[in-house]
Amino acid sequence: MRCPFCRAEDSRVVDSRVVEEGAAIRRRRECAGCGRRFTTAETAQLNVVKRSGASEPFSRHKVVLGVRKACQGRPVDDDQLAILAQRVEDALRATGNAEIPAEEVGLAILGPLRELDEVAFLRFASVYRSFDSLEDFEAEIALLRAEGEPTAVEPDVTVTPQPETSHT
Repeated sequence: MRCPFCRAEDSRVVDSRVVEEGAAIRRRRECAGCGRRFTTAETAQLNVVKRSGASEPFSRHKVVLGVRKACQGRPVDDDQLAILAQRVEDALRATGNAEIPAEEVGLAILGPLRELDEVAFLRFASVYRSFDSLEDFEAEIALLRAEGEPTAVEPDVTVTPQPETSHT
């Protein structure tokens, strides 16, 4: 690590700490050349590969911007959007891949968004999946309804014992 003060290339680590809930490591370093101390932060970079083949760092901010449009006029606040973006990033990092296709980012958004707000989910899905007709919306709504209903419903039958009557 090059010293930001004297440009010497040799430094030693004085202290290391895990920060940002384990997403980064903060290191306190001391320059072997000038003796001054400085801090570095190490993070594992997650890159998104676009359809064009270009690669850029993953951005929670971009996730929030995209989802915010779908949530316009819905009862969803900024804190909920930040949590959604964190969940998306966590899911993408859990794949273990350093590079994620842009399509996978969209897919990773759909699940948490559906849990957050079904109307916003439909709006986002309609753009993401390029709905072309009313039938596309109807099919997605039918899926939402089918997945939202319990699969095996036990009948709610209450048996009340009847008093025995004698017939003589």
